[in-house]
Amino acid sequence: MLKHSRRDFFKKSIFLGLFPLTAIAKKASTLRFIHITDSHMDLSDTDSIEAMELMVQSINKNYKNLDFVLFGGDNFNNNVKGNKDAITFKNIINKLHCPSYLVRGNKESNPKPNDNIHLEEFKKLFFTDSSLKIENKNWSIEKKGYLILGLDSCIEGHDNGSYTEQTLKFAEKHLKIGKPTVILNHHPYTNYWKEKDPKQIHKYVLNNTEEAQKRLFSYKNFILSLSGHKHIDWTGSIQKTKAIVTRGFIRPLDLDMYPMRYVEIKENNISEKIIYTS
Repeated sequence: MLKHSRRDFFKKSIFLGLFPLTAIAKKASTLRFIHITDSHMDLSDTDSIEAMELMVQSINKNYKNLDFVLFGGDNFNNNVKGNKDAITFKNIINKLHCPSYLVRGNKESNPKPNDNIHLEEFKKLFFTDSSLKIENKNWSIEKKGYLILGLDSCIEGHDNGSYTEQTLKFAEKHLKIGKPTVILNHHPYTNYWKEKDPKQIHKYVLNNTEEAQKRLFSYKNFILSLSGHKHIDWTGSIQKTKAIVTRGFIRPLDLDMYPMRYVEIKENNISEKIIYTS
């Protein structure tokens, strides 16, 4: 008698229609997250603290299926002695029902006075998830087959931003892996608000954006960039990559309506919308 392996039986069963192909097809995972940037939480402004607490309440109540929340820099103003503002911010976001991942903005990299937190303390406070792979001031994490990169675009002590060669190589190394990739940073890549003043362009647009676009945006698996800094909302594309700059959280639409962006990615198809805390 001929012996048939389970694999042979399974293959013949599919051919005969005993098991529909849909029954064995791997279900595509959907990545769900919220992007929040430029919250500028400030201990001297109780409204800004209450806004962050409202953000947590809103997300925990209305978006229970999130994979994570991304904070895009200028998260707190870093303008008090010591690290009280950083600790307050950390304690608030720790109440989220899902993980959160941060990059710095110019506020965190331009501390005033000089004894506030700097890069190493920022990393110690906020790069705590064991799943994060950290190299210098950048990080990577994989979720549901997607790769998320947190790139630090800050220049210490300045409002303008630029990628270091180390950061560009970090991003290139991960893009070469070939997984669909999302990049989070603070400074936008384009002058999307049509600024005419060269000084303002220098302050807000990533200073080496031409090099960054040439080296990073040519990868087909770079599917989404997320930035902030200018506080003005924009969605568009850079080459074939979807580019989003989310409205600054510090700029509410109306009373207690602080802006965030909800994003879903399924099979590299991206849907997104601005949402508000109330």
